[in-house]
Amino acid sequence: MQPEDIAARVWPGRELDLEPLGGGITNRNFKVKVGDEAFVLRIGGKDTSFLGIDREAEHAATLAAAALGIAPEVVAFLEPEGYLVTRFIEGRVLPVDEVRRPEMLRQVAQTLRRVHDGSPFPTNFDSFRVVETYLAIARERGVQAPPEYERTKQTANAIERARGDQPRHPCHNDLLNANFIAADGDVRIVDWEYAGMGDRFFDLANFSINHELSDAENEELLTAYFGELRLQDLAALRLMRFMSDFREAMWGVVQQGLSELDFDFAGYADEHFERLERTAADPAFRETLGAGAPG
Repeated sequence: MQPEDIAARVWPGRELDLEPLGGGITNRNFKVKVGDEAFVLRIGGKDTSFLGIDREAEHAATLAAAALGIAPEVVAFLEPEGYLVTRFIEGRVLPVDEVRRPEMLRQVAQTLRRVHDGSPFPTNFDSFRVVETYLAIARERGVQAPPEYERTKQTANAIERARGDQPRHPCHNDLLNANFIAADGDVRIVDWEYAGMGDRFFDLANFSINHELSDAENEELLTAYFGELRLQDLAALRLMRFMSDFREAMWGVVQQGLSELDFDFAGYADEHFERLERTAADPAFRETLGAGAPG
């Protein structure tokens, strides 16, 4: 079905203007103008359920985050396909350098805290299990495990032991720079398809590593989030930055067997394996992992 036909299900008989939105490598997104209003139509990619995406859960998480004023307003949810329509946010993607400024780090920290303290999401997200699931699906689709996997998984197992059982919070789990929109003096977060109940330090670490925060910037983020700087929080963030890249690398691996998009998923996986190896080589990381990381 063409995007125009899908949009017509939401606005039958209305004159519509559709414009593709770039940046995504999983879904197709379109800006839909209806009169003086603008919306986003999100059409899920092929086999995205194998990536752990539940469209009904995405809908619920977006509704919950929208109620907090953090996500865009949900306008429609088309079943059975799970197409999502939200109000278009008039704003701009925050450049990474701007995100790293102390005042913006404080704003992001406060926004994430509101998410994590908000209403529960209907699904769970466990980065330690996600990488295993991605490997199994990749093998089923004829994609070989990368040579780095076993060594990386051993480190992940050690991190899981060090972290122990953690309380679950509503988390976004995909805090890429493109998912942050500055609008009306506030920070909004889009793309809630991986949202679920999980370890809030994965979310914090996911944001940290994706914006390549320095030690000082990590301290600023955690101080703003918790109201104080604690060594155990720095330790947890340090370990979960590794897990963020491991999840991202394995996402690139499994996409090689799933996606039909013209994108270098193998190169994407390699990039994240290389970065997590740099993380693992950091003496502070090795010291933290050796000592364990209390929650």
